[in-house]
Amino acid sequence: MNRATTPLHYLASLLLLVALFVSSCSQPDKVGETNMLYGTESKVWKTDKETTATGDKVAQTDADEDTELRFFANGTFNMTSSAQTMQGKYVFDQPGKKITLTPDGGTTSMAFDVTNLTEKKITLKGADGSSMMLEAE
Repeated sequence: MNRATTPLHYLASLLLLVALFVSSCSQPDKVGETNMLYGTESKVWKTDKETTATGDKVAQTDADEDTELRFFANGTFNMTSSAQTMQGKYVFDQPGKKITLTPDGGTTSMAFDVTNLTEKKITLKGADGSSMMLEAE
């Protein structure tokens, strides 16, 4: 075995291993299947954190931390907090990565880009660029 190629071979293998590790740790956000939103019949999501359009973290109030958003398999939702209760219908466009919430009796709907959806986390991005990260309960 040639000693001159052994260190280069070792270095190349080490660099390849580091590159594989870095790429596996920095997986881009993904939007999973529709049922990840509501589980079997329904799923509760709680606010984890919020950011402004510039990426600055928004301080969570007690009401924010107590807010629950529940999606049902039948296309309805309810949101409860100490400050308000809202219910209505939602439409989740999984291929388009968008969700629209329309409160009962409301004339205005709220549309969000879904930038991440897994079994345990969802990230909603508003039209103004702000984001809300929620965790499944």
